[in-house]
Amino acid sequence: MVSRFTPVAVGGAALLLATVTACSPVEEESATTSASASSSAAACAPGTLATLTTGKLTIGTDTPAYEPWFKNNKPDSGEGFESAVAYQIAERLGYAKTDVVWASVTFTNAIAPGPKPFDIDINQVSITDERRKAVDFSSPYYLARQTVITVKGSKIENAKSIADLQKAKLGAQVGTTSYQAITDLIKPATGASVFNNNDDAKAALVNGTVDGIVVDLPTAFYMTGAELDNGIIIGQLPQVGVPEQFGVLLDKGSSLTGCVSQAVDQLRQDGTLAVLEKTWLADSAGAPELS
Repeated sequence: MVSRFTPVAVGGAALLLATVTACSPVEEESATTSASASSSAAACAPGTLATLTTGKLTIGTDTPAYEPWFKNNKPDSGEGFESAVAYQIAERLGYAKTDVVWASVTFTNAIAPGPKPFDIDINQVSITDERRKAVDFSSPYYLARQTVITVKGSKIENAKSIADLQKAKLGAQVGTTSYQAITDLIKPATGASVFNNNDDAKAALVNGTVDGIVVDLPTAFYMTGAELDNGIIIGQLPQVGVPEQFGVLLDKGSSLTGCVSQAVDQLRQDGTLAVLEKTWLADSAGAPELS
């Protein structure tokens, strides 16, 4: 940010006095802001970041890496919303695509306390106060909604409300806000089934072990449109409290957190995030609201 100071016209004696004595409060504020911006820019300058491997940026994500977040289970392709966002962040931190290294890290290991085998992790991780006790988050790069999906023939295929889901068998990936949405919002009578990943949850839906599963909205569109025969989106769950947001995850107290947040903020402000959402993620048309 460039700070600009516009002098105020004053009488000759007053102008001389101001020049001889000290800066005005406005000048002081401007100088402080400019110095702060310069300090922040210097701290995040390309080549100055303390990464796991000098000159490289190691990015973690889960395996498999699901669409539409990553295309064809290839995080390094730059295709898919999160892959594209990751490379945009890397570029703003001064790392070329060839300087990015990908690491396979499970969701549960990423959010657990302790040192990380990555500099940053991008894996549809929702920012929560509980998780902040163990890890750092960047500024949010995506606003998420949880969605219930099923297949034709399921006993909930015509469900229109949360009440219609409370006698159903529902499941989601372990440790996710999708699972939390079942237990805290839907509160099914039989409890929630938990799975290691979305592939296992999807398999349980196909074989009838569960009546429906909960995933984020873009995943819901992809699963019902490309992976499930006769897949159906039941609807989006209500947003309760603070809107659910995805953030880039970092080790607790990471020296990179501020710089990564700065990069994400730039992506939002210059419209890059909006373009990437439009390119890779389906909109909410066709996903009714459940109440």
